[in-house]
Amino acid sequence: MQLASSFSSLPLDIGSIILTSRLVLAPMAGLGHVAFREVLSGFGGYGFMVTEMCNARAVPAESRHHSAVFRWRDEEAGQLVCQIFGGEPAVMAEAAKRIESEGFLGVDINMGCSVAAICKKGYGAALLKDPQRAVDIVRAVRRAVRCPVMVKYRSGWENSSDLAVDLAVRFEDAGADLLTFHPRIAPDRRSRPPKWEHIRAVAQAVSIPVLGNGNVFSAEDCARMLSQTGCAGASIGRMAIARPWIFAELVNGFVPDEDIYVRTTLAMIESIWRHFEPARAIKMYKKYVPYLAANFVFGHSLWPELVRGQTREEMTHNALRILGKKPQVASAPNAFLFTS
Repeated sequence: MQLASSFSSLPLDIGSIILTSRLVLAPMAGLGHVAFREVLSGFGGYGFMVTEMCNARAVPAESRHHSAVFRWRDEEAGQLVCQIFGGEPAVMAEAAKRIESEGFLGVDINMGCSVAAICKKGYGAALLKDPQRAVDIVRAVRRAVRCPVMVKYRSGWENSSDLAVDLAVRFEDAGADLLTFHPRIAPDRRSRPPKWEHIRAVAQAVSIPVLGNGNVFSAEDCARMLSQTGCAGASIGRMAIARPWIFAELVNGFVPDEDIYVRTTLAMIESIWRHFEPARAIKMYKKYVPYLAANFVFGHSLWPELVRGQTREEMTHNALRILGKKPQVASAPNAFLFTS
C-alpha cells in the first residue's frame, strides 16, 4: 500500500533540513532503541527517526556506550532526532548543545509524556500546565543550537484545542521548526480515540510543519489524517514496531513477502543482543514481542510461546519454530496487544 505519489514525493523543509519523506518514527520509551532503529533503517522510507526520551540533566555528560537510551550508531546520526525531557530552560539548552555537537539531525522537546513519574517532576505533559515555562524552554533551546528544534506535545489537560493552538503559535514564535501533535489530553493514555480535528486547528494556526500523531495504522489511516487535518506529515509509533517496513511500504511501495516476519524477528534478535548485554537484551526483546504477535490472527496465543525462555538461543528457536510455520496474518495488527 503506497500513499499517493503527490504526497510521498514532496520534500519537507524543517529549518535548514530538507526531508525526503513526510513520515517519521515517533519516540517510544523502551521500544525505539538503537537496535530497533538499526532494523528499521534496513527498510528505509522514513524522514527521520527519534530516540527514546533522554533525561536532559544526564545528556551533557552521558556516555553513549553505557546509556540504554542516549545511544546511537554513527551512520544513523544524520537521520536521527534526539528527544529530551526536563523542566529547566538552561538544563534543556545544555543538553541540546551536546546533541548538536554529536551530529544529530535535530533535537525534540518532550511535552507529551503523561507517565506519573515524569509529570510529578514537572516534566513532559506537566509543562502544558505552565505554558510560559514551556515556551521559555523552546526559546532557550533555539538560542543554544542551530539544528532544527522540534516539540512533541498533547492537547493539554482539558478536552479542548484552545491551549494546543495557543502554544503552537507561541512555540513557532519562540523558534520551533516543527511540531508533532498528539490530540489526546494527558490523562487519556489510549482509552479514547485521538481528536484529529485538534490537529487541523493546530496546523492552521502556524506556518511551520505540523506532524499528526495518533492511530495511524495503515495507508488509509495516513491518507485520511492528511486529508482531514491538513497536517504536513505523520509520526508513526506502535505500527512501526509491529511492522518496521511500514515507511518503505507507504512511501516507496515496498511489498513484504511471506517470510518478512521471521526474517525481521531474527534481525531484531541479532541487533538487540549485539547492542546490549544479555540481561537487558532479554527484557527489551520481550517488550517488543507483543507488537510482533499483534500481526497474527491468533497473536494472543503466540505471544507466550514466542517469549518462553531466558536466552537468545531460546528466543531464536521460538521464532524459527513458530514463525517458520507462517501463522495467519491479520488484516491489521491487534491494537490490544500494543501494551507499551
